[in-house]
Amino acid sequence: MSLYIPIIGLMALAAGFLAVAIVLSTVIGPARRNRTKYSAYECGIEPTPQPAGGGRIPVKYYITAMLFIVFDIEIVFLYPWAVSFHQMGLFALVEMVLFIVTVFIAYVYVVRRGGLTWD
Repeated sequence: MSLYIPIIGLMALAAGFLAVAIVLSTVIGPARRNRTKYSAYECGIEPTPQPAGGGRIPVKYYITAMLFIVFDIEIVFLYPWAVSFHQMGLFALVEMVLFIVTVFIAYVYVVRRGGLTWD
């Protein structure tokens, strides 16, 4: 239990700093409340009302996001593998090749379906 005391102390110190910062910002900071301050701002353009569902977003945005996540996860798995490659041997090499081939097949599928072409 004594190993956790520094961590608990650091969390208490961070919480204390947070509380002091919030209180000081409300006490010291300027309080200019007006209608313009609380209105929506979109780069100087008057905001337009959105449809009830939030509007349609093209599916290509989601495909790009999913590709980013897939390749991000691939990097997360490749980095530790590369660091400890010499200790794991041939089995790890075969498993990583299978993993990369699987990701590459998914990439080829997306490219053939036109997921990376933008209008």
